Amino acid sequence: MAAASNPFPFPRRRPPDDTLFYAIYPLPLPAGLPAAALHASLQSLHLSLLSHLAPFLSTHLFHRDPFTLSLPSDPSGPCAPCASPPAAPHLHGALRFGDSLPDEWLAVSLLFALTRAFPGVAARAWDSDGDFLLIEAAFALPRWLDPDTAPNRVFIFRGELHILPPSLFPATPSLHAALAAVHDESVDTRASDAVQAAIQRRIAGMPERAAENLHTARVTVPAPVAKVLREEPCLIARAVEGLYDRDIDTMKHAARMDRFLKGPGGEGIGMVRTSVRMTKAMYGQLMQQSFQAPRGYPMPRSEEGPDKWMEAELGMKIACGFEMMYQERRHEAEEGKGSTWEVYKKSLEATGCFEGLLPGSKEYKRIMENAMQYYKSSSSFSRTREMLSAPVRRIDEILAMPYSAEDFQGINLPPSDDDSWLRNGEDELNAELQERQKEMEEYAAVKKNRKSQKQNVSSSSSSQPSEFNLGEITDSMQEFVRKMSSFEGAEVPTNREDTETVDLDVNLFFKAMESVLGRASQEEAGNDTEADRKSSSSDMDFDDSDFENDSTEEAGEKDMDDSFMESYSDALNEELSKTTIEETFSRAQHPSTNSEGPSNAADSDGEMAPVDVNLNLVESFLNSYSSQQGLPGPASNLLGLMGVKVPPPDGKKP
Repeated sequence: MAAASNPFPFPRRRPPDDTLFYAIYPLPLPAGLPAAALHASLQSLHLSLLSHLAPFLSTHLFHRDPFTLSLPSDPSGPCAPCASPPAAPHLHGALRFGDSLPDEWLAVSLLFALTRAFPGVAARAWDSDGDFLLIEAAFALPRWLDPDTAPNRVFIFRGELHILPPSLFPATPSLHAALAAVHDESVDTRASDAVQAAIQRRIAGMPERAAENLHTARVTVPAPVAKVLREEPCLIARAVEGLYDRDIDTMKHAARMDRFLKGPGGEGIGMVRTSVRMTKAMYGQLMQQSFQAPRGYPMPRSEEGPDKWMEAELGMKIACGFEMMYQERRHEAEEGKGSTWEVYKKSLEATGCFEGLLPGSKEYKRIMENAMQYYKSSSSFSRTREMLSAPVRRIDEILAMPYSAEDFQGINLPPSDDDSWLRNGEDELNAELQERQKEMEEYAAVKKNRKSQKQNVSSSSSSQPSEFNLGEITDSMQEFVRKMSSFEGAEVPTNREDTETVDLDVNLFFKAMESVLGRASQEEAGNDTEADRKSSSSDMDFDDSDFENDSTEEAGEKDMDDSFMESYSDALNEELSKTTIEETFSRAQHPSTNSEGPSNAADSDGEMAPVDVNLNLVESFLNSYSSQQGLPGPASNLLGLMGVKVPPPDGKKP
């Protein structure tokens, strides 16, 4: 298969959960420079930034990957690792922190320090959660800011966090426009003091305080391991990773220990004591792992004491981790596979390349061979091979130097650090929980204060007395019907003087409602004749006056419809009169009945009296409010939103 063809595209992967991504942009962004000049400019910036961090980076140990910066392969083109668009020159990096979350915040503190020391650069940082800096400052963020509105709005500039408000960019800004706004001194993009304080609390004292995350321990290891740790202390991270991520295949390498327990001629290697510095997360991983020493590995006798046994056991785990890491990476580098190949192969399976094929079949092998040929022709293959083989090459270079076990004799080793923190983390956890609780209480206090201020403003601006008026319920409910609504919900009127309405003929709407519910206005009730009352006495009658036509044919059809509806309504009322449904509604008094009679009784002809919609509405609200017994509920919530103040229930049914 030709290498140029791409029958097996690489998938777009979700960022790993244990990796921090970051990018640094020179401001203002260089424009119009030739490719060579642009590359030279970025190289100069790269050298300056790393030189500034060199005193710290040369002595600090990270859990997995060190903090690095690199130039994109094409400074003027789009950058896939950090999703930067074309013509956005930058430096970028990725730091895999694994189980050591402090490393992520340490890297963030380095970005703040760089932008403070170099005012002409801006940075941004993100991980699998997106702009995780916003999560840390969640209680202080403006309400408009959420994961959908955050892209290209959060930057680190001059040692502070900057957030681009929607007043500058109502829609998501481009990266070029966002960086220009951050650099423009006339535009205020600095985040609030509360947001700044939330971030600074997390990185306070860093990077100087980062040494608190390290642990020093004495160990007994084979001389080759001691030699590698002396020359490249950072490789302890690879050894711990090899032990922690082991499987059955890699444990076979530890059973043989060909590289770190045997000399060039197969002779035995002497054991030496040395001091190892690692992160607390590494130490915890080593101590919590149950791992038996391989057959033939020299371990002290139990009578030599627990301290010597602990040093030897910890050193054995480190030595076996080095062996498994070295052999596995050497094997993967030769084949150029590794995790990148595994992800690539899974993408082929997901797209159906092997559908209906048995593993090991002729067609399966043919497709797999073609996929491997394409993979080896890709840039991912060369990058993966380089990364996998780098530790192996460095270890081979170190062990090619002359050394012996006597080189480590007579050295005054520092004592092991106290590891009580491994078992006494309750105080630290409680302190963290108290800090979070304090943030929540402060947020709740601010929210309560804001709500109290709004209530004071509302009460002071109201000229109406605070006495409860039953008519407020019906007025507010009618105003609620008139207000704007959408798929997101309805707008509850907080001020009934507001005249904003939807594009709706309200009079026609209420007239239709009155005709359906049998409700007549007071003016119509005063002027109705007896015949009118008979024709409209049923709460199921329909008013067709809006559809009258002068045509004789249409008038005849209307009379037929009226006659049908009257007959239908009478039959329906007769059926309903035999039930108890009339007892569930309060009805208006019939003008022809005695005022002393019950308002909801049927008239002398057996017809049901019209339903009083407003009366039923008020009674339903008050019954529901009374049943809440002063507790929050739907009635009190809705009445409160509509601005109706109801006195506390006295325990009696309204």
